[in-house]
Amino acid sequence: MQEGYRPDRFRALTWHDATPGFASGADTPRAYLERCLETIAAREPVVQAWAARNEAGARAAADASTARWREGRPLSPIDGMPIGIKDLLETKDMPTEMGCVGYRGNFPKRDNAAVWALRQAGAVVLGKTVTTELGGSHPGPTTNPFDPRHTPGGSSSGSAAAVGARMVPAAIGTQVGGSIIRPAAYCGNVALKPTQGGIHRGERQTTSMSTHGVHAGCVEDMWQVAIEIAARCGGDPGRPGLLGPPAPPPAAKPLRLVVMETEGWAGLDAPSRTAFEALLERIAAAGITLLRRADHPWIESFEQGIAEGRAIGGAITGWENRWYQRALLDQNSEAISPRARAILERAEAQPVSAYQAALARREEAQQRHARIAPLADAAISLACPGPAPVWDGDRPGQPLAPRPTGDAVFNLPSSLLFAPAVTVPLLAVGGLPVGVQVMGQMHQDARMTALARWLLENVAPVVV
Repeated sequence: MQEGYRPDRFRALTWHDATPGFASGADTPRAYLERCLETIAAREPVVQAWAARNEAGARAAADASTARWREGRPLSPIDGMPIGIKDLLETKDMPTEMGCVGYRGNFPKRDNAAVWALRQAGAVVLGKTVTTELGGSHPGPTTNPFDPRHTPGGSSSGSAAAVGARMVPAAIGTQVGGSIIRPAAYCGNVALKPTQGGIHRGERQTTSMSTHGVHAGCVEDMWQVAIEIAARCGGDPGRPGLLGPPAPPPAAKPLRLVVMETEGWAGLDAPSRTAFEALLERIAAAGITLLRRADHPWIESFEQGIAEGRAIGGAITGWENRWYQRALLDQNSEAISPRARAILERAEAQPVSAYQAALARREEAQQRHARIAPLADAAISLACPGPAPVWDGDRPGQPLAPRPTGDAVFNLPSSLLFAPAVTVPLLAVGGLPVGVQVMGQMHQDARMTALARWLLENVAPVVV
């Protein structure tokens, strides 16, 4: 356990700065992998980030990468990078059990589109990272890498924790509501939740807001992994895919930022609000204009459009998931947890008209978001509602905790709006990471990456 997280002192594991050593022969991808495995051996008993690992396969892939670097012919800048894959995504060499009893023993022996693309780029697929059950709200065993009493967030729990614990430099997550950005924010990572459909989801087409994304220790690795995937498998069917340069975009200073409050603002704890406001003061002192909801009627209209993001997102996702979850229960009455069963029952009680109304409200929110585009370069917001909460398990006879892996209230806007968001570790509250995100218009993924990089390089983090 690492005590007293501070974003100005923590040194994340990175890849891009190791590759010159591979080219010169001073280091090798195999040696890099072995260092990762040593960290996993030391920290995994507490962090529990991995659902499965293929260490023999990873060593063979790292040896092949070492040979390519030695010969001056790496397949890509991420050739040899050890990477974790969220256990919702299929892998040909490891089971895909989705944190769910109903999928125990599931082993399709094929790769998700993004996993296939990573192998084509030479990346070393080290293992499957723990997901909450079916990517929902029921936790797996993973703990926060900075304090095991706290959740790492969900649903990309293992991906976030593996990067935060310095086990791997990058991992793949997925998001429907807040499952990339929130756990990254709790675990001190940078992460990209792309424009909807930016990375081909392969078999993960069930829900209209599901998105693949990248957790990493630095912006450079985050972008490189994302763009290497997109260059090979593209976006979802009918989507142009992730747009941007083949190398990480340079830092770009924003001129104006909209401060996005969301419906989570009113319930935010005092230390987190103090820390975020202090960070905003530093951003303003750097010469950036900050616009709040009272500064322009379009911003107020936008905030009203996302003011019930939880309800809108829940109505859409619950309806879209219900058929396959009911099929699981029909096969096995113990297939899903009581928490997932309760969500399913609420969804099944919802008429189709409620789903249709939620879709209309999502579209209206997207229109309101598009309207504010001329006002600022991006929106800036907290990426999580304070530090990661403590959850010590369900108790017999007591009501189930509604959000044991934390609240997605600050993440649902980007999911509903199909908008790209990048989170960066710029706050520490009570010794734990609290992320800050920038969110842009659709297909501005590279621009958000550039703005996030500028913030990391030019704004001192806040510790309270």
